[in-house]
Amino acid sequence: MTRADDLSRHAPRHHAHRLVRWQRLALYVTGAFLLATGSAWLLLHYSTGAGELPNPLEAWSLRLHGLAAFAGLFVLGVLAAAHIPQGWRLSHRRRWAGQRSSGVLLCVIGALLALTGYLLYYFASESLRPALGWAHAFVGVVMGVLIGSHRRGV
Repeated sequence: MTRADDLSRHAPRHHAHRLVRWQRLALYVTGAFLLATGSAWLLLHYSTGAGELPNPLEAWSLRLHGLAAFAGLFVLGVLAAAHIPQGWRLSHRRRWAGQRSSGVLLCVIGALLALTGYLLYYFASESLRPALGWAHAFVGVVMGVLIGSHRRGV
């Protein structure tokens, strides 16, 4: 037995492709908060009848959603710096090959969410806002589902 074999035998075992605990926790908490605040806004906004004043909680749900979006962008930046390049290197292995495509799709969806959120906040006309809002909501839900399937390696 060589010295390298002996060292590798006693080295702590961890999966190089997994997020460290704080990153996983940040991703799940931020994602859940984004889904909850976005869903709350949709429910509050579309549950009022025609001609009624908007629910006062709508503004607060959007403010919290915007705050969570900043946290989400931070988490995506953390993943872009460490997890994504490492996963790209590992995805040439047969076991992880499927995660490359779901990882790329998650990156594209994250960019779409950032873009549609930015457009909704700064540029969307009143005629475009509902369709863009529903597209943003749909893509957000798809991202939540895809994160779960990416984690399992599907």
